[in-house]
Amino acid sequence: MDDRERYDRATAELSPPFAVVDLAALRANAADLARRANGKPIRVASKSIRCREVLSRVLAMEGFEGVMGFTLPEALWLASTGVRDVLVAYPTADRHAIATLAGDATAADEITLMIDCIEHLDLIDAAARTVPARQEIQICLDIDAGFVTLGGRFRAGARRSPIRSPDQAAELAAEVVRRPGFRLTGLMAYESQIAGVGDDPPGRPARARAIRLMQARSQHELIVRRGRIAHAVRQVADLAFVNGGGTGSVEKTVMEKAVTEVTAGSGFFHPRLFDFYRGFDGRPAAVFALPVVRRPGPGVVTVLGGGYPASGSPGPSRLPQPYLPAGLTYDPEEGAGEVQTPLRGLAADDLCLGDRVWFRHAKAGELSERFETFHLIEGEEIVRTAPTYRGEGRTFL
Repeated sequence: MDDRERYDRATAELSPPFAVVDLAALRANAADLARRANGKPIRVASKSIRCREVLSRVLAMEGFEGVMGFTLPEALWLASTGVRDVLVAYPTADRHAIATLAGDATAADEITLMIDCIEHLDLIDAAARTVPARQEIQICLDIDAGFVTLGGRFRAGARRSPIRSPDQAAELAAEVVRRPGFRLTGLMAYESQIAGVGDDPPGRPARARAIRLMQARSQHELIVRRGRIAHAVRQVADLAFVNGGGTGSVEKTVMEKAVTEVTAGSGFFHPRLFDFYRGFDGRPAAVFALPVVRRPGPGVVTVLGGGYPASGSPGPSRLPQPYLPAGLTYDPEEGAGEVQTPLRGLAADDLCLGDRVWFRHAKAGELSERFETFHLIEGEEIVRTAPTYRGEGRTFL
């Protein structure tokens, strides 16, 4: 039985639109990530899941320790529900949330904040200073892992931290240690140009070669630089962890002696953008169904909704993929619509009003912002319906 038939049977009593998570695919993807990590723990990126039930299932599997959150309010909420060891991946300017953290001993034990400059420390200090019996706040330094060459004229990788050198990192680390009320516990450097860029783009061999060359040179540069930075910072503070990598770079990042843990998130759901890597394969685990509501003509059907583009640089790659039945494509004049989406292809003629077309989102966690629940499928059966963050009334970004 193919996946389309399984999904249709499992959800026969539901009216689309809705989203499902295939638990067997989720487990297979998690097991492959753990294999690639080769014994080093994987911190789970919550932004790529945004569903506490799924997050709990992943954390219960062997090889996964801790969460990488995306906002401090999210981290506070997760900690209040019993989630442990939450690293907030991005700096916060939420003074109210900082004050809450500073006044909550349990949260302060479980949450680590990210900084990349003294101004971040100043802001946190000012917000926490108003709290009686202020708790010690754990801090992680964010290091720029981007690849820069040709005298700075070429750059690959997300523009994150201004900290690139061992001296810069050690100086900021010393400032954290010097200030009362803070404890430096971690170091993070995310190589998005390797972890988040597929090295096998379809139909573009020249681009593929350029990406692979850039990634090889970037990896070599980062092994040396991240190692030196970690060594310099460890002379200032006893770090609990050095974090790096992402789904697309797990097996490469764990090779670095300086790295004690890696992060993964998208690999659990394996969205469309992660199809184009040579180093690993995944199974689509999170998909959504839209109903056929029109048949405008031969070779065309229209489904309800569908305009769920992913964040990032705009383009066709950011649109959801019509997945099952195979062979459907967007009308180039309309794309994915706000209320309706026409689809073209031979498979359209076999679809009737009310039939489902199954889609994959281009990215992982953003699907959770479109649906209030995930129906968790085991084989041909829904075994649980779990609320997403949105379904629990939580929309952090």
